[in-house]
Amino acid sequence: MASSKELVINSTQNGCRIALLRDKSLIEYHNEENANKFTVGDIYLGTVKKVVPGLNAAFIDIGYEKDAFLHYLDLGPQVSSLNKFTKFALTGKHPSYDLGKFKNEPDINKLGKINQVLTKNQKILVQIVKEPISTKGPRLSCELSLAGRNIVLVPFSSAVSISKKVTNGEERKRLLRLISSIKPENFGVIIRTVAEKKDVAELDRDLKNLIQKWKDGIKTLKKANPKDKIIGEMSRVSALLRDVLNESFDSVVVDDKAIYEELRLFTKEIAPGKEKIVKNYTGKAKIFESHGIEKQLKSLFGKSVSLPNGSGYLIIEHTEALHVIDVNSGNKSAEESDQESTALKTNLEAAKEIARQLQLRDMGGIIVIDFIDMRKAENKRLLFDKMKEFMKEDRSKFTALPLSKFGLMQITRQRVRPEMNIKTKEICPSCGGSGKIAPSILVADQLERDLDYLLSKQNEKNITISMHPYLYAFFTKGFFSRKIQWFFKYRKKITLLQDTSLAITDYAFTNKIGEQIEF
Repeated sequence: MASSKELVINSTQNGCRIALLRDKSLIEYHNEENANKFTVGDIYLGTVKKVVPGLNAAFIDIGYEKDAFLHYLDLGPQVSSLNKFTKFALTGKHPSYDLGKFKNEPDINKLGKINQVLTKNQKILVQIVKEPISTKGPRLSCELSLAGRNIVLVPFSSAVSISKKVTNGEERKRLLRLISSIKPENFGVIIRTVAEKKDVAELDRDLKNLIQKWKDGIKTLKKANPKDKIIGEMSRVSALLRDVLNESFDSVVVDDKAIYEELRLFTKEIAPGKEKIVKNYTGKAKIFESHGIEKQLKSLFGKSVSLPNGSGYLIIEHTEALHVIDVNSGNKSAEESDQESTALKTNLEAAKEIARQLQLRDMGGIIVIDFIDMRKAENKRLLFDKMKEFMKEDRSKFTALPLSKFGLMQITRQRVRPEMNIKTKEICPSCGGSGKIAPSILVADQLERDLDYLLSKQNEKNITISMHPYLYAFFTKGFFSRKIQWFFKYRKKITLLQDTSLAITDYAFTNKIGEQIEF
């Protein structure tokens, strides 16, 4: 039975929060802020600030606080053609912006030096391949590519390649023959896995859209200033939908009308007929609350993560050099007949949860996992095979090694964005982290004083109060609850909402048009 996938998008003041669910379980989480520039796929007009022959690399200014890093191996064979074309476009000497009549330069030497290709203060087109992470600036490439739903367009190339995940020999031949016949000169194409069994009309439409995107971006070069974004990757929401949308995708729910319209049109464009899966959420409770995502976020991003059925738990530690995951057995793990069986069962459940955690937190670099010791070689081999199987749906590139003599498994996973981390430890509601008890146990009285002020003095109507479920239970318990008492006292509608994202003693008032009331 195929698993169902669901995308839930919560619009916030600074951007949006994106949750990807598989069978109601959270597997990916992104927090996209409007101010967040320098995303993977963006193409900038940069300036060479420093050429470092010792590193065989250059530092490029694209407007980030730290200069971006460009290694010689990331220049790509056709960088001379790119530089020549960029020079023409900046001066307006190549008005068609088409590569059909453009004469490519010879490929650069794979073992060459950076100072043979770049000079200080030179203007250069670069693409972000890794976002700023920790203390490092963005990582760049000059092998430009524009990703579409079915194909990836590569300017200044002529190669047509196809995803290794398309395994049918006849289908591979059909796609290669088809794309080779419709692609324009001086453009290479990488055929993505989702292109399998797609007809020529759909692939041609995708190709034309990408070529138009390239031309529109290049047209801006004549008036562009250094540090300007020339071609921008689509929003994280649309990019995620483009990459993961398939037959098992059955719902996209969003609580913002503008994002809803954007996604509906985008879905209609990339997968006609599927736009009906995009829904605009209008419920009273917050969208993440109603889909059970807030609770999952609280339980999944901590240092300790429980395994299903109490079979064990993971301890996840992050360091500058690597990530360490320790697998421990729980109090219900003694149900198996012997120690080896218990260890295998717990390790297999841990492997499944670890694969999910790597994707959820977007952990990259080196990951070392300390599984529970097992003696039998066939059990170690089974665990290794299962770990690779669980990670198969991960869209990031990874390499896993078999268990070492010490029972450790090493995994390297590509990371192109900063690791997602959410603080799950809550500040003590009684002392606010100070170690001294404040009179916050009187929160119910304080809330009622604020409510009385709003209804009696400010004459507000239709007030909604969001609060922690514990506080909600206190005000709604019993037949003649405090909420009922308020109605008889003020004769006005008061709505209470549960919100697990709030601390136990926090609450928030909103008026009838949904604006938060500040005190």
